[in-house]
Amino acid sequence: MIRVIVELKQSLGIHDIIMGLVPLIFIYAPVWLCNHRDVDSYSYRLFVPAFLDFGEWKKAFSLAFWMNIATWSWFVPLYHLYYTELSAIIFGGKGFDFIGNMPKELALTILFQIFYVALPEEFFYRGYFQTRFNEAYPRKWKVFGAQIGMGAIYTNLLFAFGHSLVAFQWWHFATFFPGMIFSWARERSNGILAGALFHAACNVGIILLDTLYGIRSI
Repeated sequence: MIRVIVELKQSLGIHDIIMGLVPLIFIYAPVWLCNHRDVDSYSYRLFVPAFLDFGEWKKAFSLAFWMNIATWSWFVPLYHLYYTELSAIIFGGKGFDFIGNMPKELALTILFQIFYVALPEEFFYRGYFQTRFNEAYPRKWKVFGAQIGMGAIYTNLLFAFGHSLVAFQWWHFATFFPGMIFSWARERSNGILAGALFHAACNVGIILLDTLYGIRSI
């Protein structure tokens, strides 16, 4: 269905507003599937905590915060080394320099990544499919306090394939690896919010770094 929407937009020149159907499909397809199977979608943790449920929001933000610390503390130096030094050695030519440009409309980019990308994808993949796979495949391994099983692996194979189904890029296979971290967050927190916040932070962080180093212009 999502591929059909993309094809309609590209081939018929339909306004970009049609892409607003994509997050709606990601969110409501799992709810429909739960209703179709006569399963309570809340048992799949397919919801965001109530606005005044400060305890749940605090736990989600706290987990996402420490996940960001654990990730960016090593990723940023490695990113800098790769683009300033290693890329020139590997591919020839001159490496990129830190130019310090900030993305335009950064606040809008953050909101877009949270509400259009991260939350809908977490509903769809880690919320519904990972829970569904967990029903068939026991979570045998304990990883940093979370029970993980083959369900997470199968979910993230779908996650990587789903990216290429919409618009193929050779590097889409690599989305499997951050997807496994999102899956861990889903199991550790028993919900999708912490993983969605970290998912959005990953996307925004890459956009920010790529802009700061002149790799993309936004």
